[in-house]
Amino acid sequence: MIPASRRRLVALCLAIAALFATLAVRVWYLQVRSGSQYVALATSERVREVIEPAVRGPIVDDTGQPIVASRPALVISVSLPALWAQPGGGAAVLGRLARLLHVGAAALRREVRVCTATVGRPCWPGSPYQPVPVAQHVPARIALQVMEDQRLYPGVTAAVQPVTWYRQPVATDLAQVVGYLQPITAGQQRSEGLPVTGFAGVDLAGQAGLEAEYDRQLRGVPGSRELAVDAAGQVTGTVASVPPRPGDYLVTSINSAVQVDAEQALAAAIRQGQAAGNPAHEGGAAVVMTTTGRVVAMASYPTYDPRVWDGGISQAEFRRLFGVAGGEPILNRATQGQYAPGSTWKVTSVAAAVAAGYPLHGSYNCPAAVTIGGHSYINDGNPSLGPMSLRQALVISCDTVFYELAYQIFRHDHPGANVVTSPGAPPQEMQKMEVAWGFGRPTGVDLPAESPGSVPTRRWLYYLWKDNAHRGQDWCRYGRQNGTYVQRVEWDNCRYGNIWTGGQAAIAAIGQGYVTVTPLQLARAYAALANGGTLYSPRIGEALISPSGRVVRRITPPVAGHLPVAGSTLAYIRSALAGVVTSGTAAGTFAGFPLRKVCVAAKTGTAQVAGVQSTSVFASFAPCEHPRLVVVVMIPNSGYGADVSGPCARRIWDAIFGLEGRRAALPGGVIPGLPRLDRAGRMVPPPGFAPAPGGTGHGRAGHGRSGPAGRAGRPGRHR
Repeated sequence: MIPASRRRLVALCLAIAALFATLAVRVWYLQVRSGSQYVALATSERVREVIEPAVRGPIVDDTGQPIVASRPALVISVSLPALWAQPGGGAAVLGRLARLLHVGAAALRREVRVCTATVGRPCWPGSPYQPVPVAQHVPARIALQVMEDQRLYPGVTAAVQPVTWYRQPVATDLAQVVGYLQPITAGQQRSEGLPVTGFAGVDLAGQAGLEAEYDRQLRGVPGSRELAVDAAGQVTGTVASVPPRPGDYLVTSINSAVQVDAEQALAAAIRQGQAAGNPAHEGGAAVVMTTTGRVVAMASYPTYDPRVWDGGISQAEFRRLFGVAGGEPILNRATQGQYAPGSTWKVTSVAAAVAAGYPLHGSYNCPAAVTIGGHSYINDGNPSLGPMSLRQALVISCDTVFYELAYQIFRHDHPGANVVTSPGAPPQEMQKMEVAWGFGRPTGVDLPAESPGSVPTRRWLYYLWKDNAHRGQDWCRYGRQNGTYVQRVEWDNCRYGNIWTGGQAAIAAIGQGYVTVTPLQLARAYAALANGGTLYSPRIGEALISPSGRVVRRITPPVAGHLPVAGSTLAYIRSALAGVVTSGTAAGTFAGFPLRKVCVAAKTGTAQVAGVQSTSVFASFAPCEHPRLVVVVMIPNSGYGADVSGPCARRIWDAIFGLEGRRAALPGGVIPGLPRLDRAGRMVPPPGFAPAPGGTGHGRAGHGRSGPAGRAGRPGRHR
């Protein structure tokens, strides 16, 4: 071996020896010098936080009976990330699960698709990182099979979860008011600080109705557990625990019996009109409220079964709920429907005329027609009836009396401002009174969606013309002087749409033309008339009660204003409306009704709409001398107020007082006191008030509510 090779071999051996020496020193350091430290780290416990969702509070009626509650049930859920990690995206897992649940594999695959712009319902609208519930009320044997054989069902869990329960038929009859729940959106998380619990289901939040308005109180407060886990991820104990606080009970002023009767009466009136050839395709609404602003019933037709939201709404169901062709059942017509009030509006016109200086006890002519601005305005088919009082004009609903009053006020009401060129134009005298009665703006009811209606002030007219003359409906582009009826109207609106005319003032005085109201607005205005002038912001919620039985908050309808009308004028109008029922336009409607037992005062309304049947309106209150309740019914495209809405209102009054063979829901018209929780945690009706008879339940999975009964089968949602 040559010397150079020997030197390289020696150097290599020394390098290897140095490496082994270094390794030996490192091993000694780790195992001897630092061994105890690493052993401690390996065996040390770490803390993991687990969020525990709260049980959502029930919504109950005025006697404490549940409208929406919940019960525990076994729910099967699927984790999408775990499913996607499987071969073929988890198709085999879903196939096995579908066979186990006795459902179609294709249907199950649709349920777990994430909703996107290109993926139609049914699909999963929540986060892909939240478990998707696919079956509720599953038998225990199926749940055990899933839990015990995770090799066949990776990412599939079975857990006991609260399932929302709907008491029927009141939950369906009140569907638009109660609202619905859907997964918490990213926007809600940011704006409201809503927690995502990571529970074995999806976190829901109220998206409409009372569920949305009182979401924070109903949702409760999630709890948490701090779990000690070792390095292998095994739980070794609980470090700390904060139990979840269940949501509060929402006690409403809704009386289930009155609600069901109101919905049935409304549906019967619309079906009767359809059978007689009146389409009434837009549905209708009825409102029952106290003269102090509490809503006792709020019916909207057509309605829908709230279980439609369970397990992912289908595209067909979604179209039916939101589509105009199906009547748009999702719409709460009591708060969102905007209709011409017709002659029920005349009570504001009387108040405005008296405020303008016309004598309350004067004499007014009722001709067959009046001419204003070259146009003839008739008394709706009635002949000339000669001089009469304002009381008689209300009783027989003489249109021409109010045409003349409105035109005379119009002539002296800032005539130079009738060509409206800016939003600063002064308000008209009659419209000032109408706005003061609460029209043209939301009532402030405790629901998240409400329409304002319209009172055609000069300012309102300016914006209508500005927004539609050359944009919006683009009257100037599509209008034709000699075209169709609609084209001629648009042509006229293009040139004169910003001019307030005497004819518009006259037609507005009888609740037609540009005037629209919601049924709730009309109800609260008549409540103010009945109670002496106090205008309330209506409330459906009555109180929030904690699960321990403590009254957290009483919900009182706030005062929104006072009618600028003398008490003597309001008393005069109330007396006239009592005469409407005994000898006026509603006398035939209430023929045979025991008015001596309960005196009902009312005003009929028939608002003509171009191209369709009139809107039928009936506004009433009772008892006449000391009014406690108001009933308003509005049914568009149906006919005369006395013929369609009137009989519906009569049936509701009978349901309240029990005067024509029915069981009285509110004997004497007395409203129940607040229900309470007994020591066993059960809601007890107020003394002297029994719960409404009957009622069944249907369930839905959720971070739920405590309550009875449920329904097996369809996939649920988790709260």
